[in-house]
Amino acid sequence: MLGPLPVEVQQQPKDLNIEETGSTYLENALLKAKGAAKITKTLTIADDSGLEVDALDGSPGIYSARFARTNEEKLKKILKSIENFPYRSARFRSVMVLCDWEGNHITDSEGICWGELLEKPAYPNGEFESIFWVREAKCTYGELNQEQLSKLGSRGKAARALAPFLRKELRIDI
Repeated sequence: MLGPLPVEVQQQPKDLNIEETGSTYLENALLKAKGAAKITKTLTIADDSGLEVDALDGSPGIYSARFARTNEEKLKKILKSIENFPYRSARFRSVMVLCDWEGNHITDSEGICWGELLEKPAYPNGEFESIFWVREAKCTYGELNQEQLSKLGSRGKAARALAPFLRKELRIDI
């Protein structure tokens, strides 16, 4: 997502393990961004995201990663939870945070990808992305190509919203 910018992107340090103890996506993303900034002493971007199902009042939401122990169990649990609901609308929500070199919160952004849940996975060995149908793309979230992810995906939308602030911080004119 940052490919067009003249910056060197580094992954999160392998030994950095931030526990997601926040009660919102924003709180969890801030925990991760601030933790990374304090260790790396660099400008940091972090995100938190999840699947929100309307029939389940927005669950699993921020608990998506911990909804069940395995991907297979997650799929079984979510499909069982909504099997009697005729409306299967859902969304992937991502919140991204930009922190400065000292871990101070500069700004944040949000991206949402709207869709609906299929009755069974579109392909084997997937997670939520294998049952999340993106109507605009006529495929599941997991089948979106890189260009579609940047345009339609929740992280892509959040990154585009964050880009002007990142360019300003890095003093990049594009």
